[in-house]
Amino acid sequence: MSGGVVGGHGGAVPERAKPRRLPLLPQEARGDKDIQMADNSFSDGVPSDSLEAAKNASNTEKLTDQVMQNPQVLAALQERLDNVSHTPSSYIETLPKAVKRRINALKQLQVKCAHIEAKFYEEVHDLERKYAALYQPLFDKRREFITGDVEPTDAESEWHSETEEEDKLAGDMKNKAVIAEKEAAAAEEPAPRGIPEFWFTIFRNVDMLSELVQEYDEPILKHLQDIKVKFSDPGQPMSFVLEFHFEPNDYFTNPVLTKTYKMKSEPDKADPFSFEGPEIVDCDGCTIDWKKGKNVTVKTIKKKQKHKGRGTVRTITKQVPNDSFFNFFSPLRASGDGESLDEDSEFTLASDFEIGHFFRERIVPRAVLYFTGEAIEDDDNVQSAPGARTRPAWRIQGLGKRPGHCSRISLGDAGCTDSDPM
Repeated sequence: MSGGVVGGHGGAVPERAKPRRLPLLPQEARGDKDIQMADNSFSDGVPSDSLEAAKNASNTEKLTDQVMQNPQVLAALQERLDNVSHTPSSYIETLPKAVKRRINALKQLQVKCAHIEAKFYEEVHDLERKYAALYQPLFDKRREFITGDVEPTDAESEWHSETEEEDKLAGDMKNKAVIAEKEAAAAEEPAPRGIPEFWFTIFRNVDMLSELVQEYDEPILKHLQDIKVKFSDPGQPMSFVLEFHFEPNDYFTNPVLTKTYKMKSEPDKADPFSFEGPEIVDCDGCTIDWKKGKNVTVKTIKKKQKHKGRGTVRTITKQVPNDSFFNFFSPLRASGDGESLDEDSEFTLASDFEIGHFFRERIVPRAVLYFTGEAIEDDDNVQSAPGARTRPAWRIQGLGKRPGHCSRISLGDAGCTDSDPM
């Protein structure tokens, strides 16, 4: 019997009423009603703080549903998750301590590899010194041909160009018509000695160098007869010297101007993983003994100066620095006391290191090809060719360990083709 009584009049015991089942409602419409029903049906014997907690939980759930339906919020959360999942350091942090300990052991091995690599480059430097001695007799003969001290033999002058056959056919036709004219001109025109302005022409052909040359530098550079590279002796700190040999001239008395580039080949104790080979760390120039009034690295300016007390005006003259290639021999010094250089000084020092490296690796070994322009065309082709292969040699990779910080230049992959000499 549902909802009836048990027993007769006066002894009836009412049956405990069962809670009435309500029809299901949508989620939005159900929340408050559920709280109200619970409040009405189960308030007896239920603490008030439990009811309040249930109500807050329902409100939180509603707020969460609303937030998660916002596309901007979802996009922001997804981006944050993506960043976290793609950060190597965040992954390492999640690893167990035992795994991290093994990773530290791998780093110890990596440091030892860096020290072995440093020894490798020291031996490479020794090989460069050895082969420089083999190249030098050829470079000495090159200088003799350039200066005209020695005339090459017919065998030494023989060279087969790619267009030789075409040139020969065209030349045969022209030679018969103008042979008499050429002989007459040759009789009147003095034969030049050697190869005039050989090194000066290279300066003009190479953009990196021509940007440094001012108009008043040109007559001086026409007296340049040779450029040599000399490597440090065994057992001495790693370095190389550029020697610029000049014939007697009206500008300075030095027969040779030198620029020394100091290097090191050892991992940095503070950051051993940054080691990528020998580094140019500093350079020294030389004092140029200019003849009176011939110093192109300074200019004289006149300035009017007014006396504060008397009001009189006088003209004073003073010397100020002047742009010139020959400032190359008075370089900035790399800061060795921990002080940082300003941005302009960093750029100047970086350019200086790069130019010295370019003389050593490209200009001196392949001078004739930079004179004719063939090496410049080869450089352009290598840089523009997709997927062009380079060999590991000495590389200028950039400065410092963070953008805008200049402290050194590493030498590794110079972008040389496989056919380039060391």
